[in-house]
Amino acid sequence: MISLKIAALSLVLTSLTPNDDRLESLERQLDNLVKTKALSAALVRVSDQGKDWTAAAGYRDTTSRKPADPAGHFRIGSVTKTFVATVALQLADEGKLKLDDRVSKHLPGALPEGSPITVRQLLGHSSGLFDYAGAGIPGWSLRDFRPVESRYDQTPEELLAVGLSKPPYFKPGQGRRYSNTNYVVAAMLIEKLTGRPYADAITSRILRPLRLTHTSLPGHRQTVPRPHARGYVLHKGKMVDATRINPSLEYGAGEMISTTADLSRFLDALLGGKLTSASGLKQMRATRPAGDGLDYGLGLQKFGTTCGKSLYGHSGAIFGYLTYALRSDDGRTLVLSGNPYSGATPADALQKALDTTFC
Repeated sequence: MISLKIAALSLVLTSLTPNDDRLESLERQLDNLVKTKALSAALVRVSDQGKDWTAAAGYRDTTSRKPADPAGHFRIGSVTKTFVATVALQLADEGKLKLDDRVSKHLPGALPEGSPITVRQLLGHSSGLFDYAGAGIPGWSLRDFRPVESRYDQTPEELLAVGLSKPPYFKPGQGRRYSNTNYVVAAMLIEKLTGRPYADAITSRILRPLRLTHTSLPGHRQTVPRPHARGYVLHKGKMVDATRINPSLEYGAGEMISTTADLSRFLDALLGGKLTSASGLKQMRATRPAGDGLDYGLGLQKFGTTCGKSLYGHSGAIFGYLTYALRSDDGRTLVLSGNPYSGATPADALQKALDTTFC
């Protein structure tokens, strides 16, 4: 194992993947994002044909300035949705639901009476349900950090009630728009069908079989397991520590915590056809435009590269943490966790990272 330190970058190489010059370029990109304060820390893993390359840029916290740990934990935000969708597809494979069933068939009373919203529309963001996280209500918005409200206990029913308190974006099936409310309902549906918390279903169906021992669903627990880099957000003109929040605000839309190694293993299993039927995976990968340049299937996003490769996985954003977990069909996987800070992030930063990794 080789350990290098370059400026703010702490780098660990394990079984270098082919074309190491690409990885060196990715290293420099991360280092520059830390130097310009776009990120306070970044963790990255590139996996290819059983070989892994991991790196950590920046610091665990801005006070001690101890180097970030490449094996550190982080909040994965909306990458949680891929886990939820996978369980839903497994239940469909088992005949416990059909994707075109109305939600009310399995979860009566959750949606307004007579709602035609289907399971497929939840998973693919074509239900029209208003995004509770965008309501702008103190304590409910994921775009406006508030130190006190971010630690409140929330229930799924409360989150859904906020989403239903606003008019829908469109009639079910008449458009596509990303909404966290969809995955609150999807997680509630899993609980109804399995008779257990949805976290138990994800644990028994995915985490244990794949031995994802560093992945968790914290529920109301506010801490992140060590080691981890701390997350920061802008509040009243100052950068403040937002590491401790109550993830019940996210529930099935984004509460999970993981590591680059576990997310890489999960993507390999899912997109390698080991977690759902071939038909189920095909439907998950069938993406369509969902606004803001987003291509969305059922719990999977599609990203492109300038060399024409398509990447499948998911992005996630929650206070203090930004995650991308993506895989190409030739088996190369990129998992990137960043901790946004006070500097500006170049508009092409993600595209450069994707092109460097996959082209």
